[in-house]
Amino acid sequence: MTQPSIHPAAASGFASNADDYERTRPGYPAAAVAHLAGALGLGPGTTVADVAAGTGKLTRLLVPLGGRVIAIEPVAEMRAFLASTCPGVDVLDGTAEDLPLADGSVDAVTVAQAFHWFDGPRAVASFARVLRPGGGLAVVYNHRDRAAPWLAAVNELVESQRAETPHHWDGRWEDALATGSPFEATGRAEFDNPQVLTPEEFVGRMRSLSFVGAMPPGRQAELLGAIAAVLDAHPETAGRDQLVIGQRTTVATWRRR
Repeated sequence: MTQPSIHPAAASGFASNADDYERTRPGYPAAAVAHLAGALGLGPGTTVADVAAGTGKLTRLLVPLGGRVIAIEPVAEMRAFLASTCPGVDVLDGTAEDLPLADGSVDAVTVAQAFHWFDGPRAVASFARVLRPGGGLAVVYNHRDRAAPWLAAVNELVESQRAETPHHWDGRWEDALATGSPFEATGRAEFDNPQVLTPEEFVGRMRSLSFVGAMPPGRQAELLGAIAAVLDAHPETAGRDQLVIGQRTTVATWRRR
């Protein structure tokens, strides 16, 4: 199978801002991980592949469950963080569409904050190939509160620069798992996951967005300056040393037919 290329925004943006991603992106609440583990039957004697694992935000939370954890990440700079933050994990170079794993070799596949980057049908076929019969798939997403006025003002600035870069919040990524796929849905749950950042860290989080990280330096500096100006002036954030980002974590699960 021909190795698919990585989206240019992901390849460039995440490579140049892996440090911001690790430092400022939120993790996942313990309750969400416990739910995921129960839904997928994870524990001692099981093997889970964490696909598009990034810097290991979810990967490191799977290790204490006691099974074997394999992390797969195509961006070299992200893999470097994986190796340093997730001791005991097998870290592999690879994409969702062409997983470097044997047929029927894992009990579960997890994908956190990444499915919208995939060629959906090819990724789903790849997951089905490497899963044992009855194996599970979990897709996890953190969703920022898009209604809070100060976050809405920031989002308006950021989204005006997105162009055609994929996003997850319209749910279109789920089309590949709809009727006719080799998976059946088994559940969905949501968990509170607020994040507290300094204004400087919040700007770093915005820089960690793929398409922002991939911008030419001058254009990026202009956008980040505009975001900082919103934080300085908005009545909900002006003069504050810490910002609370309202957030929900969604865990959706499927079972291989």
